[in-house]
Amino acid sequence: LISSFFKSTNGSASSYPSTTIKMTSHAETKIDCSKVYVKQSSFSNEETGMFDGAFAAVDIKEGELVEKGLMRRLPEGFDGNTCPYIFTWSTERPNKTWGMGSGCAPYYNTCKEGTANTKMVRFFDEDRFEIYANCDIKKDEELLHTYISLKWRTCFSELNDIVHADDSEHKADA
Repeated sequence: LISSFFKSTNGSASSYPSTTIKMTSHAETKIDCSKVYVKQSSFSNEETGMFDGAFAAVDIKEGELVEKGLMRRLPEGFDGNTCPYIFTWSTERPNKTWGMGSGCAPYYNTCKEGTANTKMVRFFDEDRFEIYANCDIKKDEELLHTYISLKWRTCFSELNDIVHADDSEHKADA
């Protein structure tokens, strides 16, 4: 039956049934982003370009776990200063350890320190992370966390200027 469905529809995405499927999480899973979905960011526009963001699929209470996942370390010598899509994965500076995150984590956009509605807790020695709500988050609200490398990574220099455009301290440092 399934193979005949694919044969009759040529497997194209537009021909899949448009039903809502409720996803569940297994108790032993190391990755769970069931409270999050990804769509076009509310910050994207013609000026900034079009890009995606992570959003709350349900109401989330302050202190509640939003998402958990794994980090895959990238090969030694990889320069994360040139790639905005990977994570700083150590506390050393200059950073030499970079990681690729699972789930929806790569789609959380950033904001000024102290204004994010989520916080990523990094377990460097276990190559995993947990993201918690800093405040109550409404369903369909965009999820933001402050990138720990926002102020010093080369690939974030323009983004850092945008995020801190109205910050007189940042302007004085520039």
